Amino acid sequence: MTVLQQYCIVVDVSNYHGYAAVQGRGTVALPAELRRKYRLDEPGAQLEVTEREDGVIELRPTLPVPVDEMWFWSEGHQAAEREAEDDLAAGRFRTFDDADSFLTDLESLAADPDR
Repeated sequence: MTVLQQYCIVVDVSNYHGYAAVQGRGTVALPAELRRKYRLDEPGAQLEVTEREDGVIELRPTLPVPVDEMWFWSEGHQAAEREAEDDLAAGRFRTFDDADSFLTDLESLAADPDR
């Protein structure tokens, strides 16, 4: 079973502006630059199509995500990923030379979590 992970993409006119011809049977070929940028050249890639009341047609790229990887895209996990990225950027991490020093540090954290 596969579930689609949606990536909402707003293309700023300064990044890309162009035209795509609508061919027979409604086929639209997107420029190669956009297909590569948003991974639409990968197997299973799809576009969500939304017609807005103001006459604008929105296209949002979607890529299939295997069910066993959906945990990674959950809101909770993504929040934890952002927190980890913030910690790394702020220098809130420690490095270890070997597994023993890592385990020793974990044990001291368990003994005194406020350190």
